[in-house]
Amino acid sequence: MSDAVNEKETNAPSAAHVHGLVATQDVERIEAPVTWKAYLICAFASFGGIFFGYDSGYINGVLGSRIFIDAVEFPGAKEVGESHTSLIVSILSCGTFFGALIAGDVADFIGRKWTVILGCLIYIIGVVIQMITGAGDPLAAIVVGRLIAGIGVGFESAIVILYMSEICPRKVRGALVAGYQFCITIGIMLAACIVYGTKDRADTSAYRIPIAIQFIWALILGGGLLFLPDSPRYFVKRGNIAAATDSLARLRGQDKASEYIQVELAEIVANEEYERQLIPSTTWFGSWANCFKGSLWNGNSNLRKTILGTSLQMMQQWTGVNFIFYYSTPFLQSTGAISNTFLISMIFTIVNVFSTPISFYTVEKWGRRTILLYGALGMLICQFLVAIIGVTVGFNHTHTVVVPGQDDAQLANNISAVNAQIAFIAIFIFFFASTWGPGAWIVIGEIFPLPIRSRGVGLSTASNWLWNTIIAVITPYMVGTNRGNMKSSVFFVWGGLCTAALVYTYFLVPETKGLSLEQVDKMMEETTPRTSAKWKPTTTFASQAAEKTATV
Repeated sequence: MSDAVNEKETNAPSAAHVHGLVATQDVERIEAPVTWKAYLICAFASFGGIFFGYDSGYINGVLGSRIFIDAVEFPGAKEVGESHTSLIVSILSCGTFFGALIAGDVADFIGRKWTVILGCLIYIIGVVIQMITGAGDPLAAIVVGRLIAGIGVGFESAIVILYMSEICPRKVRGALVAGYQFCITIGIMLAACIVYGTKDRADTSAYRIPIAIQFIWALILGGGLLFLPDSPRYFVKRGNIAAATDSLARLRGQDKASEYIQVELAEIVANEEYERQLIPSTTWFGSWANCFKGSLWNGNSNLRKTILGTSLQMMQQWTGVNFIFYYSTPFLQSTGAISNTFLISMIFTIVNVFSTPISFYTVEKWGRRTILLYGALGMLICQFLVAIIGVTVGFNHTHTVVVPGQDDAQLANNISAVNAQIAFIAIFIFFFASTWGPGAWIVIGEIFPLPIRSRGVGLSTASNWLWNTIIAVITPYMVGTNRGNMKSSVFFVWGGLCTAALVYTYFLVPETKGLSLEQVDKMMEETTPRTSAKWKPTTTFASQAAEKTATV
């Protein structure tokens, strides 16, 4: 392989220079060939998704644990109350919202990799506090612990996407960033397995073991990142070309003097200078204000990109997927039709895990925009079917069964209809996991120019967690038996929102497949979302900069 690379470099056309770096006019030669080393480095960074997934998954089962209910409420309580459930679930998302907002500034100051490592340390502190739940005021411990851990998860969820988008080769960037979503699904599955294995314990280990396991994820990610290079685009933004060269050479598995490294770095530097002319350096407040500059009707304005990133993550939450993973256990228990609700939850998580890798292929074969369109269509069909079956013959129709010596049980009138609903929920998860799950994360890492990228990704991630919080807060009141008691009707809400996601994608989401981050900027400047898939790059930023320098 090295001989072929050397031969290509030898036969390459003569090139201009930008800041002493080799520049090329060939839009296909702006990156080094993809190596296994590049795959492995980028894939390891995606391990951060375990944090997100595990924290989303373990609380579902813990809330149904008998010993946890007794500790947080009172001995013999039937379940954790709606208000406490809402607080415990949503407080993590509240922490992650603020963590994601802060992380953008921190990442520009100390670097992408060190921000993620700092997030791991904050996460560990939050886990320690959660571990003391059961002593003193159990509710206060779990809430404060999840709030602090949430700040750490906010750091990680925003900056891992930023880091991966900036280091991944363009031809496989979508597939590798989709690995982040894959790790989220693995985290949810591991949480379900661990909760299922500890649910029958009669002491506090029933919930402390699921909480304690979180230490492992922080140690693996934080420890592993110590040995990986930081983003070359971060070093370019800081003006440290030597460090950027060293970082890029390590990431691409090439020698620092390789023409491939010189060409790719020249393109990054030229684009950064071009963007700096449009978005000049300013004060801290001014740099945040830059995210909201430009016209709403200009597809390439910073304001439009910020709205696109934040609304895309909002739409991902609007699909209702976290309703399944946060509240599936108590919701299915309330129907009385399912004898083993933990097992059904496990089936959902397994579908989630094994559906996500499909996106590794489809996101590069068909593109981001295409899978988001078809994913939204598949999800809305499933949601409406679940709702219609439920209100006619399924979840919503139960009868009371008197069990001597126990509380009266509610059983569904039509078990087959309930099973059909569960099947369509599983199909919905398939569509989400293979499209919107990874697709939203991929796009937000690609659409922002370098001067505002860290803050843009931070704002977009914060939007995800803001809506995650809102949904976590309102859902218990929507489906709680003493509140909205919507039962299956809640799926009409999710189906309507999935319909909104379909329309939104058609009009607003561009196609970024196969483009470098620098080419995405140019594409959004020259085309519209509906025609973006046809756009092809014709020149490089580096060659334009070299020509401009030559004419001065």
